[in-house]
Order: sequence, then structure tokens, then C-alpha cells
Amino acid sequence: MFWKILVVLLISMVPLVELRGAIPVAVGMDLGLPEWLVLIVAIIGNLIPVPIIYYFARKFLEWGVKQKWKPLKEFCGFCLKKGEKAGDKLLKKAGNYGTYFALFLFVAIPLPGTGAWTGTLAASILKLDFKKTIISIMAGVLTAGLIMLAVSLGFFKVLFGG
Repeated sequence: MFWKILVVLLISMVPLVELRGAIPVAVGMDLGLPEWLVLIVAIIGNLIPVPIIYYFARKFLEWGVKQKWKPLKEFCGFCLKKGEKAGDKLLKKAGNYGTYFALFLFVAIPLPGTGAWTGTLAASILKLDFKKTIISIMAGVLTAGLIMLAVSLGFFKVLFGG
């Protein structure tokens, strides 16, 4: 059982895959884990990288801009400029609390390219408040997890007549 839990935990920590991939894998492969446990483990795994991304993403990009290796310098500069420009636009439209609600929705809607990694990266670039960011990301991950579990259970039930 430990190894099955570890598989779900590790898959949910992978960028872009996150719990959006971990839950369908756990349900589809029928790992024999209770659904509630799959959900909890996937949420925990998805949230583990969040503080690390928040505190170090912007620092890495700022460091990269100062480097001599041109591809790294250009990539980091592009990410910072694009992130700050989009963030300023969002902050003007949504206001302070609207920004956190938008962050929640971005993480909660389980589509490719959205999720805790991307949302936290954006929050880091925008220098959003850590506590409010974490609350928004956690709520989004929980919502995405519930959506993915419901979709996965329904899909595999229809597919295999469970």
C-alpha cells in the first residue's frame, strides 16, 4: 500500500501533470486505494512544491537575468517581463481580492497549463501576499481534486461498467 500511495504522491508533484494526472492514474489503474485516500494524497503531493516555488521562482528569474549566458538571461527576462505585464493588467482589472479569486479559479479549473505550479509561479512573479496566495492555491487544488475525482470515477465506471 505504501508504494501505491507514493506513486500517487509523486505523480501529483510533477509540474503540469499534478493531481490532474495523479487521480485519473490512481482510479484508472485501480490501485486498490480508497478514493478519499487518493484525493488526500494527491492534494498533499500537489501542495508540497507550492511554498518552494513561491519563495524561489522569482529569485531564480532575477538571478538568471544577471547571468552572462544569453539563452538563460533572455528566457528569465522574458518570463519576468511577461509575468509582470500580465500581472499589472490583472491587478488593475480585478483589484486586490479579485486577484486571489482569479488565482483560485485558475488553479481550480483542471485544464492543461493551469494548476498549482503555474498559479504559484504567477503569484511569485507578481509578489502577491504569501498567506492569501496559499489559501487561494489550496482552495483551487481542493476544487480541482474533487472535479478530477468525480470525472475519473464517472469515466472509468462508464468505460468498464463498474
